[in-house]
Amino acid sequence: MKKIVLVDDMEIFNFIMVTSIKNVNPSFSVHDFTDPVRAFASLDEIAPDVVFLDLNMPIMDGWAFLDKMKEQNIKQKVYILTSSTSELDRQRSMEYGNVVQFLVKPVEEELLEKILQHGELVSEVE
Repeated sequence: MKKIVLVDDMEIFNFIMVTSIKNVNPSFSVHDFTDPVRAFASLDEIAPDVVFLDLNMPIMDGWAFLDKMKEQNIKQKVYILTSSTSELDRQRSMEYGNVVQFLVKPVEEELLEKILQHGELVSEVE
């Protein structure tokens, strides 16, 4: 069973992602967090296969989350899931070895299925 962690300070985005992930495969275990500090503290216990991470959050933004993962040698796959369309953010995200892909919200279920069922890098539909 695949374990997934969602980190986004906006509850509605987590709700949409949980619904979409459950539509892809209801057996997936999804842990969603609006508090990135709590999410980070839970990584060890949950041991997710994949993390969907927002960038723009209060207290600890996505960059700080990634920096802490790097500092503590936590290697879970991370998909950036953000509303940012900044090319600079996209380029910066690739500086982290565990970032698989930079995705712009909202993510289509078809794209999620390719990521979660097949582990594929996928091209976003523009």
